[in-house]
Amino acid sequence: MFQEFKKFAMKGNVLDMAVGIIIGAAFGGIIKSMVNDVIMPPIGLLLGGIDFSSFAFVLKEAQGETPAVLLGYGTFINTVINFLIVAFAIFMVIRGFNAAKKKEEEAPPAPTAKDCPECLMSIPINAKRCGHCTAVLAK
Repeated sequence: MFQEFKKFAMKGNVLDMAVGIIIGAAFGGIIKSMVNDVIMPPIGLLLGGIDFSSFAFVLKEAQGETPAVLLGYGTFINTVINFLIVAFAIFMVIRGFNAAKKKEEEAPPAPTAKDCPECLMSIPINAKRCGHCTAVLAK
């Protein structure tokens, strides 16, 4: 069983997935900071200094030592914006990879052969004389 697990864990796609998850978690932290520290303050300023994270409905008032029960829809708004930014960033990365891949696929390979004008046999593109009919080729 251990050998089977070792074989499974050492597959290339499992390691690639693990690296992707780790980088994704780090990327999520960057995006969270970007949303909370860069994007939301200007939006709040445009809306009159509103901080979305403080938006909440009070379901039950605080009583003594018991804190109030809140429905924090402002935090939900921040999370939705965070998700949209991550989705857009991933879309842009995938779009860039697809564009690069498309350019690679579309680029035709450089020709390596040409036809001899005398015998019409295929010869190397840099040939100065045909190897089939020995005709001297124009420069």
